[in-house]
Amino acid sequence: MELPQFKYHPAPLNTGSIVASERVCQVCEKARGFVYQGVPYGVDDLETVCPWCIADGSAHEKFRLEFTDRDGIGGGEWESIPREIADEVAFRTPGFSGWQQERWFTHCGDAAEFLGPMGKDQIEQLGPEAIEVVRLESGYEAKEWAHYYNSLNFRTGPATAYLFRCRHCGKLGGYSDSH
Repeated sequence: MELPQFKYHPAPLNTGSIVASERVCQVCEKARGFVYQGVPYGVDDLETVCPWCIADGSAHEKFRLEFTDRDGIGGGEWESIPREIADEVAFRTPGFSGWQQERWFTHCGDAAEFLGPMGKDQIEQLGPEAIEVVRLESGYEAKEWAHYYNSLNFRTGPATAYLFRCRHCGKLGGYSDSH
């Protein structure tokens, strides 16, 4: 069975937001072979939601679930975006789990594609632009930056970066946080 396509999270298996599982979705009541790995925000504590119920909006419609906090999408130092785009990210796109409150990068009047949680090695694979995005966002200088940058490890480290790519111009953006 082919997974649904998510405009703003094109590789949810690679990012770990969707995983293989035989659990039964609490929305459609079917075992479809894949489930959302995170815990959606909502009045009801649902633990098992399939990607199809995220993509078609039924998880949001039936249980008012959000997969990314709507207030964390754009704004602040990032661009504000139209409500319908923020709704698609919040209600019909798999989110991700961060140490602190998750945020979603916006650029060119649109939400960006989530590339995934990253440590130092993954950031270096993306190149100097990715390193600079994380450095600037962190606010650290020289020695503090070197220590923080070396601590970035999305699996075992005390800090993780979350990177995105603009769907229109390719600009990288994102942030990092720690526990």
